[in-house]
Amino acid sequence: MQPLATRYPLVLVPGMLGFVRLVLYPYWFGIVPALRKGGAQVFAVQVSPLHSNEVRGEQLLAIIEDICRRTGAPKVNLIGHSQGALNARFAAARRPDRVASVTSVAGPNHGSELADYLERNAPGDSAQGRVLRAVLHGLAFLMGKLETGWRREPLPIDVHASHQSLTSAGVALFNQAYPQGLPDSWGGEGAYEVDGVRYYSWSGTVQPGLTDQGRNRFDGSSYFCRLFARCFAKEKGQCDGMVGRFSSHLGQVIGDDYPLDHLDIVNQSLGAVGKGAEPLRLFTEHAARLKAAGV
Repeated sequence: MQPLATRYPLVLVPGMLGFVRLVLYPYWFGIVPALRKGGAQVFAVQVSPLHSNEVRGEQLLAIIEDICRRTGAPKVNLIGHSQGALNARFAAARRPDRVASVTSVAGPNHGSELADYLERNAPGDSAQGRVLRAVLHGLAFLMGKLETGWRREPLPIDVHASHQSLTSAGVALFNQAYPQGLPDSWGGEGAYEVDGVRYYSWSGTVQPGLTDQGRNRFDGSSYFCRLFARCFAKEKGQCDGMVGRFSSHLGQVIGDDYPLDHLDIVNQSLGAVGKGAEPLRLFTEHAARLKAAGV
């Protein structure tokens, strides 16, 4: 019995500062084993930790070709977290013949108000901006040295391009070129299928009493997500700390208010999530959904 054995392989695309595995620690904590246990063929991949959506998207296209060549599969199912969702959208728009579905997990499909806040308060030409850029570049470089799950050539890093690709203005330009699956109205759903590619999304929100309880009481990343949530104005009280609830919508919206912050939604850190949250279930249920859809 293989309830999660989708027709095409699942390809997991990380977000900004993402990785496959740092020494022994995986980005998709517990998710890959849970999917494989149900029979799914899963590939966690790596693109530049800091770069534009287009550069990361081109890297993803090359990875997809390699996976198709190695497995014999004509297509893949892309599941992207955060910026990874934008890269998945790029790949699907450019090569719909190679992509069966795109799933956006807390994807900033209309930009991130956190990125806008940093653009206003720490612009690249300011002292704060230069310090932030240096810190991020150093962090990405160090993570590259610690990466043990992706043994390939070093990937380029461009902090400025990465930041601009996540602002509301930057994503608006991206959306003009790659509108597939986007809602026609704010907070609505987008087309479920475009050019033969199915589109899905889900996301969470910071919820006092839930996301600050459970094992999240011992998770520093959860604290930072709650802190970052204060930067939001348009979606104040309706965000996961990095991405707004309605900004995340793409295609069929599975849910947008799960009690999960931006990192909890991929079962970070060490599976320490808030009260009543079940990120693993969201991924396994979605694999079953894709299988039922014939992809």
